[in-house]
Amino acid sequence: MRMEQFYDAIDLLKGMISRPSFSRAEAEVADWLQVQWQAAGQAVRRKGNNLWIMAPAFDADKPTLLLNSHIDTVKPVAGWTKDPFTPEEDAEERLYGLGSNDAGASAVALYEAFRMLSVRKQPYNLIFLASAEEEISGRGGVESVWPELPPVAFGVVGEPTDMRPAVAEKGLLVLDCVSRGRSGHAARAEGVNAIAAAMDDIRWFHTHLFPRQSDLLGAVKMTVTMIQAGTQHNVIPDECRFTVDVRTNEFYSNQAICDEVRQHVRCEVTPRSLRLNSSRIDATHPFVQRALMLGREPFGSPTLSDQALMPFPTVKIGPGDSARSHTADEWIHPAEIREAIDLYVRLLDGLRLPV
Repeated sequence: MRMEQFYDAIDLLKGMISRPSFSRAEAEVADWLQVQWQAAGQAVRRKGNNLWIMAPAFDADKPTLLLNSHIDTVKPVAGWTKDPFTPEEDAEERLYGLGSNDAGASAVALYEAFRMLSVRKQPYNLIFLASAEEEISGRGGVESVWPELPPVAFGVVGEPTDMRPAVAEKGLLVLDCVSRGRSGHAARAEGVNAIAAAMDDIRWFHTHLFPRQSDLLGAVKMTVTMIQAGTQHNVIPDECRFTVDVRTNEFYSNQAICDEVRQHVRCEVTPRSLRLNSSRIDATHPFVQRALMLGREPFGSPTLSDQALMPFPTVKIGPGDSARSHTADEWIHPAEIREAIDLYVRLLDGLRLPV
């Protein structure tokens, strides 16, 4: 890699940090990136705030490989001591800014890797996609782009993993539950307390174990995280609402989890979405095997990404540390970006995908 490309990546990241790009409001950064990439000679395509570039010489007889990371960010938390939208470097060579770690560093590193790989003859078609709405799993993000792309055989998802390959990822299922009773006066023996009814179901969520556990992702985890009931102290509540956060492993689809829950509880159960399923790629996949040869140990990721919305095999891998994501004074080491560009190219150059 030429140092010029590394500096281009850092400049691109600084430009992204300087432009607020909250989920569903990424237009400013998408506009700017489109101009930058077109000025560099790229044929940029766009849908909403999603941008993608296809390497030249597309061949329908070759499998297609997708490089993806997202350009949206969460909103800054209250603890920032720096301006989240001013890229700032310190004596320890940390580059601060909102989205620097999650996932601007991955986006610019994958773009530079795309540039290097696309000028070499590859046994695959190559697409780079900078997507929107990842932080909210929005329908205007990667899902909206699939009809515009050729079938994808394999995807690399850029997220902060310290360049370790996440070969499995937990899914997410959020359940809104309602227990019902009958109102009455708290001073008299009347009514049916919806809170008491909910307690039995909440106890089940707290103690139930799904039998199939993953060597990479562990067990399915169910956590009651919110509860609301009652109107005032002297009225028996006739309704108790609570929310359950469910983190699934690769052995259970979200629909299967939802079906089993309904067999064991009395409350009404409504899933917010069944889209965000767990994923896992086989250890024999050529990308995973090459990562192992390069000394990169696979792991299972507990955090959700756009992997959950990709109907093809994927690996999540990128510069930075997930523990820095969504925190005050988020930062990335520029050296992590340089390492990532080099490693992406070594992992992908000449890679032969299963047909």
